[in-house]
Amino acid sequence: MAAMTILSIIFVRDLKVDNISRKQLILETAVGFLNDFFEDILGERGKRYIPYLMTVALYIGIANLIGLAGLKPPTKDLTVTAALAIMSIFLIEYSGFHQKGLKGWVKSFAEPMPLIAPINIMEIFIKPVSLCMRLFGNVIGAFVVMELVKMVMPVIFPIPFSLYFDIFDGLIQAYVFVFLTALFMKEAIE
Repeated sequence: MAAMTILSIIFVRDLKVDNISRKQLILETAVGFLNDFFEDILGERGKRYIPYLMTVALYIGIANLIGLAGLKPPTKDLTVTAALAIMSIFLIEYSGFHQKGLKGWVKSFAEPMPLIAPINIMEIFIKPVSLCMRLFGNVIGAFVVMELVKMVMPVIFPIPFSLYFDIFDGLIQAYVFVFLTALFMKEAIE
């Protein structure tokens, strides 16, 4: 978190409107891409939740990539993934409550028919467990596979696998987590 904060301060220093630097162009392109991606999913009504989704995407992406530096990724800890999932489900439910009001939010549990209400209420608890376990399971699974590969062929062979599991799989897990959160949020808003 300290490294992310320091990098954020460095990247946003000396931003200009005219004659922008290459660093600023890359930063604006990345932020614009993420903003457009989430806006396409959530629409106009969900714009207010985009900063949270972008922050979580950056956090999970960087947390999964620090394994390349020999550090333990925080997402290998179940409590971290559980905390992310709980924050997301609170925001998902809040977005539905904010959009529909108390009466509409409570009424949404009885859709499409009142018989389904218990299942819809259980879904509040199932979604964060699904988000949490999907992220944790995939990160810990990649770690276990990499450790097995390092034990069998310790010198050069693990490098391509490390590139896949640490970079590609780590970024895919960040994408899946925020994508599902955004889809659940869109469902709550509609």
